[in-house]
Amino acid sequence: MSRPKWDVLWSPFHSDRFITWDSDAVLNLYEIASRNNSARDGDQIYLQISEHSIAELVSSVTINSYAKCVDIYPQPEPDIVASGHANGKIVLSTLSPSEFDYQGIVGREFFPKYTRPCNVVAWNPVDTHLIMSGLDKHSKEHSVLLWDVHHYPKGSERSIAEAAVSETIHSAAWFKHDPRCLALGANNKQLKVVDFKDSAKVVNVTATKAVYNLSVNPHNSSQLLSHVDNVITIWDTRCFEKPIVTIVAQKQVTKVLWCPTRRNLIGTLQKDSVGLHLFDIQYCGGEDTEPGVLERVVLPPWHSPISFSWHPNDQNRLLAISMQGVTDYTVCERITLNWSARSCLMWNYAFKSYKYIHSEDSVYKELDDISVLTKKRAMIEYGLLTDLAQNGEIAGNDTLKNLWQWLYLSRSLVEDNVIQSPDNKHPGVRTVLKLDGQQNPGNGFIKSEIIHRPWTDIGSSYTTKIYRSPDREKSFLLCGLRFDKETNTAYDNAYLEKLEKEGSYAKAAAFAVFNLCLRQALDILNRGNDKSRTTTLSMVAMALSGFSEERTTLWRESCQKSRSQLSDPYLRATFGFLTADNDSYENVLNENGMAVEDRVAFALMFLSDSKLHEYLKRLTQKLIEEGDLAGFLVTGASLESIHILSKYLEITSDVQSCTLIAIRAFAPKLIQEHQVQVWITNYRHLLNAWKLWFQRARFDIVMRSSTPQEKPPQQIYISCNFCGKSISAFMQGLSRTRVPFGRLSSTPNKLKMTACPNCRKPLPRCAICLMHMGTVSGLQTAPSPGGSRSEECDTQLTEFNSWFTWCLTCKHGGHSEHIAQWFRQHNECPVTSCNCRCSSLDTAVA
Repeated sequence: MSRPKWDVLWSPFHSDRFITWDSDAVLNLYEIASRNNSARDGDQIYLQISEHSIAELVSSVTINSYAKCVDIYPQPEPDIVASGHANGKIVLSTLSPSEFDYQGIVGREFFPKYTRPCNVVAWNPVDTHLIMSGLDKHSKEHSVLLWDVHHYPKGSERSIAEAAVSETIHSAAWFKHDPRCLALGANNKQLKVVDFKDSAKVVNVTATKAVYNLSVNPHNSSQLLSHVDNVITIWDTRCFEKPIVTIVAQKQVTKVLWCPTRRNLIGTLQKDSVGLHLFDIQYCGGEDTEPGVLERVVLPPWHSPISFSWHPNDQNRLLAISMQGVTDYTVCERITLNWSARSCLMWNYAFKSYKYIHSEDSVYKELDDISVLTKKRAMIEYGLLTDLAQNGEIAGNDTLKNLWQWLYLSRSLVEDNVIQSPDNKHPGVRTVLKLDGQQNPGNGFIKSEIIHRPWTDIGSSYTTKIYRSPDREKSFLLCGLRFDKETNTAYDNAYLEKLEKEGSYAKAAAFAVFNLCLRQALDILNRGNDKSRTTTLSMVAMALSGFSEERTTLWRESCQKSRSQLSDPYLRATFGFLTADNDSYENVLNENGMAVEDRVAFALMFLSDSKLHEYLKRLTQKLIEEGDLAGFLVTGASLESIHILSKYLEITSDVQSCTLIAIRAFAPKLIQEHQVQVWITNYRHLLNAWKLWFQRARFDIVMRSSTPQEKPPQQIYISCNFCGKSISAFMQGLSRTRVPFGRLSSTPNKLKMTACPNCRKPLPRCAICLMHMGTVSGLQTAPSPGGSRSEECDTQLTEFNSWFTWCLTCKHGGHSEHIAQWFRQHNECPVTSCNCRCSSLDTAVA
């Protein structure tokens, strides 16, 4: 077929060979070799075509500079190329040594009676001794000539067949399933199909301007591909009136080719385009529906490609030629990816198999995906354990662990009546201090008692203000501390010893300093230095020993400058406290490395009422913006804590923790908030998608227990096959003792009902025992033993062994006990001739 100069063509039989054709009319034959294994000498000419391979020049031949088109001989040997020239002549050249020309056809020339350009030359892919040439228009002369390269000597002017009188041929393509049929693009207005078996008779024709780059679909010989300008058309010769697919490209198309290894895939080059445009034709199966087209652009490591060629055998492999050279490239296939709700990943691989990653695969451990962690927690009933603190132990996260422990602590304080909070089982510090909804609690008078406490252990008369009130003392309890009224301290010796055992020497020393016990802090630092064998603690102890109450000393100035160089936040807070001026403790309160409960406890001890209110207000806003769950200490289980959880969800995607914290900590009114209901709904859907039915049911039970006043509506009931009404007398408001129909025994525990209470038709039979099913569901109202008829009591009559059980697929079932016994030994349905594998369908895959 007609091609521009600077072209590349794969050899049709040698998977590692290709030819290039440049503007100097030089044909080069290359052979691909590995870059590392190639045994080439210094004079060997080669092209770097990929990162791991090169193309070595095998041979080269120069053809007439007026050549317009070329085609490779479709036989393994020799490497013969037919070229069509501007004077209409066809010349056969070889890129192999002449001794391999067993057929003696190299060097032959075929030319028309009248000189005119040859636009296309094409070897017959089946009858390989035949070659056709498509020429420009000449008055009263044929433009399609068919030659037999075996039967006519060099210089012959006799073609074996002719077609297309006085027409211009732009492109041509042979049909493989019918080797004597040829498709033509002619006169800028027609596509024709010519059959050379019957004197070159035209057997099919359609009017179109898309007559260029005509080719036959290698996977469907009834389909033709052609183009004009920026329009690409696909035709079906069985219905040749109009194209079956029309694609409008963004720019003018310069080349279009079927992919020989991939069905319905078309590669195109567009003018001034830097990539290869791929069009995937998607057939939907309907005759009246036009196929869909998926387009994508491939950007391999080439620059402004001039031409390309698909590899005849290797899947999605192609060669592209540009002014910079030749590139060997494999197009990555677009895969179909499916990710199930249970974290199972599947995709198609090389069109022949599927790749599958199970949720237990090691790759998920590397990804540390929140969905995998959520499922793992759900399996061990995270958030549903009765003891709130135990939920934190199995969370596997320190932030969540601290919150669950705080929820346990706050609930214990409320239940023990240490903190009075009838409407909120988890009050925060602001609630205890009665700061919620108040603008300025100080308002010109002091609510808290001010105590001037001296630094007694260093023999100094210097004092520090400490604030005390009953509400502050209760708030200390929420911080995990207990305020000692006698010593006016919140950090007793037992607590400091616990911190030392945990190795938190810097934290213990800081708390000792906050207790105004400087000598005790020095002892803690020295002990920590001996055990940890680090010089940092001893240097800090040395610096602390120089503390002076004078505000203008060199020690204070040096500590303020070097404080930021300390790596431990509690050590920075220690010096921030000792160097504070005018009771301004911003360096301690804003030390983000300190735990929130420690900063709040410090504020409760050293801030006045007005400053405390302002600090807690700022801290609340900051914790909400950061989604820090430690903010529950300040806000409690309130509307503000919903904002904290919302931000936390945005950061972590942990809808499970947000939901479970809400249903275990919030009051019923807060649970009805829209945002909380969205979390609950999404988490329930997630458990259902994972088929964690028992965990979902357990979650529903816990959720309903938080709102006992709301009775859940009935979600399912069994209806009669005949009348469609519920077979439960309880649903119809009937008393079991007053039902006048059915078979009811006089013994309450053996009551049976085997007929519909509405239409009295018999109920279905059990597939095992073949008896009519029937069980008394719900509660039975009956006279109490030994009492009068007016005295009634409720008796639970339903036994699980008699419950209705059935398969949702085949609808067969029976008594629960009988069905359970059957499926302990069988997988298939007990009903004869039913092949449903009910037991396997009901198995939840983890």
